[in-house]
Amino acid sequence: MADSHTGCLCTEIVHTHFGPLTSKVASALLTRGRLPLSQLVVFTGLKPRTIRASLISLIQHNVVWHVQNAGEPEMFEVNVDECLMRLRYGRYILQAEKLFGKPAAEIVQVILQHGKLVPPEMFSLLRITDPKTLLVYKQALHKLVAGSYLRASTPKSHVSPKDRLIQYEIDEKKKIVGFPTAKQLREAKEVAEARIKQEDDETEKVGLKRKAKEQPGHRNSKKKAVEDETVVDDEVYFRINCERFNVHIRNTLMTTAAKERFNVQAAVVLEAAIRATEKAQLNLSDARTDPISVSNVMMQLSDVGELSSGLAYPSKKVSAGTCVKDYLGMLSSADNPTPAGKAGAFISFGSSKVQVEFETISRRLRRQVLEAVTREKHGSEGVRILRLLLGTGKMDEKQISKVVLMAAKDVRPLLAAMAADSIISTQEVPKSADRNPTRTFYLWYVDLYKAYAAILEDTFKTLYNISARRRAEREAPEVKAVLEKSQRTDVQQDESLLTRIERETLRDWEAKEQKLTVLESRVEELVFILRDLAVHGIEDLD
Repeated sequence: MADSHTGCLCTEIVHTHFGPLTSKVASALLTRGRLPLSQLVVFTGLKPRTIRASLISLIQHNVVWHVQNAGEPEMFEVNVDECLMRLRYGRYILQAEKLFGKPAAEIVQVILQHGKLVPPEMFSLLRITDPKTLLVYKQALHKLVAGSYLRASTPKSHVSPKDRLIQYEIDEKKKIVGFPTAKQLREAKEVAEARIKQEDDETEKVGLKRKAKEQPGHRNSKKKAVEDETVVDDEVYFRINCERFNVHIRNTLMTTAAKERFNVQAAVVLEAAIRATEKAQLNLSDARTDPISVSNVMMQLSDVGELSSGLAYPSKKVSAGTCVKDYLGMLSSADNPTPAGKAGAFISFGSSKVQVEFETISRRLRRQVLEAVTREKHGSEGVRILRLLLGTGKMDEKQISKVVLMAAKDVRPLLAAMAADSIISTQEVPKSADRNPTRTFYLWYVDLYKAYAAILEDTFKTLYNISARRRAEREAPEVKAVLEKSQRTDVQQDESLLTRIERETLRDWEAKEQKLTVLESRVEELVFILRDLAVHGIEDLD
C-alpha cells in the first residue's frame, strides 16, 4: 500500500492512461491495499463486470499483480513501481530510436500501448506487409531482445515478489524437522531469495531460440552443415524492461554532472568510458563499471583532436593518449587524495584501468538535490548549517552558532524551520533516567533517509499537481470542444475548417501542454535521483 501522495499520483496516472472507471479501481487498491474482487465491488460501487474489465486491462499493462493461494480468493495489488515508470515512456521510445533506429522505437511504442505482445501481433499492429520492411523490423526486434530491452512475460512475472518469497519460505520451512532454529530460518530465507533470483535469471534467457540454418555450399551432401543462429520466439509475450532503459537515463545524468563540474570535453571522456561497458550494464544496482583500459576509452571517442581545447597546455602539439589520461586523472580527483576528493571522484583510475563510480556519483547527485532544496527554502545560512552537520555529525545549538558565525537568536528559529521540513533532526541525550527536559541535551544532526523521503514526498505531490493541472486544462469546455473537433479526419486534412478563435485556443493549449510536459520531465528527473539511484544506499561519503 502506497503513501498518500504516491497513491494520488498513481491514481492520476491510471486516470490519464485508462480512464475514470479504471482509476477508481486502482484508487481502492492503493488506499486499502490488496483486495479480492468481492471487496472491490463494495469499495468502488462498480459492477463486477466493469471491475473485471478494468483489472484485465491493468494486468495486461503490468500495473496490477494478482495471486491466488489454495483455499483463498484471488487477490489483486497495484505494482506502484511499474505505474510510476509510465511517466518515462516517452524517454524509452526516444532512447530506443537513438540506439537502434526508428523501427525499434515503433516496436517499443506499440508494446507500451498494449502492455505485452507476441512478435506477430507487433508486426500486425504496425501494419507491415512488405517482406523487406518486415526483415528490418525483425532485426530491430532481435536487437531489443538480445540487449535485454525487452523481456519475456511469464505467469510468475504477474505475481508480487513478496508473495513468491513468502511461498518459497513456507516450502523451505516444511523441510525442517522439529522446532526450527534461528539459523535454519535464516537459511530458509536465503534459499528462497536464491530461488527467486534463479527464476528471474532464467526469465531473462527466454525469448530467443536457436534455429538451424543450412549453408548453401552443402545442399547436395548427405550430411548438411548446420549453423546455429538465434531468432526471436514468436510464441513468447514480450514486455518492456524498464530497468535496462533506466540505465541509459542514469548514464546521461552522470555525463551531465561531469559537464557541470568540469567542462564539455571531460563529459565526453566520461561518456566514452561508460559506453565502453554499456552492454554489461543491465541494472542500476552496479556500484561501478567493469575495469577497462585507456585504449578502450580512446576507441569510443570519435574526435580526439578537439579534446585538447578543454585543457591548457604550454604546447599545442599534445598526443591524444596524454590528453585522455589528463582528463581521466581530473575525473578521478588525482590532485586531491583526501576523503573529500574521493567523494567527488567520478572514476577510479589506477594501474591503467578505468572504472566509473556510479555509487559515488549517485550520492553526490542526491547531496546536490538536498542542498538545492535547503537553499531554496532557508537560504545560504541553511546550507551552511546543513554542510556543517553533514561534515561533523551531531552538534548542539551553541556549537552550531559558534562554528557558523551566527547569533544564537538567528540560529534557533532557523534550526526549528529546517526541522519542520525534515531536513535536520534532533537527538535527545538525557542526563538522568527521568528524561527531564531541563536535564537533557538536544543534539542536531542530518537524518539523510528522513530528509530524502520528505523531499521525495514533496516531489510526488508536485507531479500529481502537474498532472491534475494538465487534465483540468484539457477538460475545460472550450478546450475540450476544440480538441474533439481537431481529431476529426476532415479537420486533420484541412485545418482551415477551424475558425480563427479555435486555432488560437488550440495553439494556447499546445503551448500550455508543452510547458507542463517539460516541467513534469524535470521533476521526474528528481524522482529518478532520489528514488531509483537510492539502490546504492543513502550514506554520505563526506
